[in-house]
Amino acid sequence: MSSRRPPPPPPEPLAPLIDAHTHLDACGASDAADVTAILDRAEAVGVTAVVTIADDLHAAQWAVQAAEWDPRVYAAIALHPTRANALDDAARAELERLAAHPRVVAVGETGMDLYWPGKLDGCAEPAEQREAFAWHIDLAKRTGKPLMIHNRDADAAVLDVLRAEGAPDTVIFHCFSSGPEMARECVNAGWLLSLSGTVSFRNARDLREAALLIPPDQLLVETDAPFLTPHPYRGAPNESYCLPYTVRALAEVVGRPAEALADETSRNAARTYGIRS
Repeated sequence: MSSRRPPPPPPEPLAPLIDAHTHLDACGASDAADVTAILDRAEAVGVTAVVTIADDLHAAQWAVQAAEWDPRVYAAIALHPTRANALDDAARAELERLAAHPRVVAVGETGMDLYWPGKLDGCAEPAEQREAFAWHIDLAKRTGKPLMIHNRDADAAVLDVLRAEGAPDTVIFHCFSSGPEMARECVNAGWLLSLSGTVSFRNARDLREAALLIPPDQLLVETDAPFLTPHPYRGAPNESYCLPYTVRALAEVVGRPAEALADETSRNAARTYGIRS
């Protein structure tokens, strides 16, 4: 990720924390030394584990390798909704193989993205996204692993597919960015909502209202690094070590101690992903 702004300074430590969704490859990591350096920076401020996410097939293969390089790294594998048109037979076979790996703790990120079609060259059309989403739902069921959902401007479409296909036992809405109505739907269904640095953005009024509705045992926190760096560092490169900034911003929104949120979200992530501390 290119950014003219320097990286944020390390925050005051806040422990324990688990980054429920990051992209180590997009953060510039290419080998084991890079991964270790990122995790060392994260651990220095209390982030003890991360789940690195795949957007395409190559990234899925890399994510599994990264999880083998460092015991603090876990992987999730899928084709991003905007790349759903690449889900051919060979891709399906490879994703099934990778999903069986013990370091793969979720199927994702998959789902629906209705923002990019028509704006991004080569972006999968909604019908292609829907078909791929249904296939990933089935993969999550067959492997018994959580389903991690990407939802952009697609609340109704995502809910429609989940109802039509039947949701897996564990569903995570990564980088939840919708309003209170969608939050209620998810909470009532027993799904987890993962909040990112967007909760700190000044224009995120609906999201802050939604955050108040999330029960402690259905809440996760994430960076989505290198994207969505929390205020006041928005636009700077994000990394897992920045997670305490988001948690402290969330604590102000919900009126609870940051330490309590750190403890609850780390326990939720460990339970959901099967992470052993």
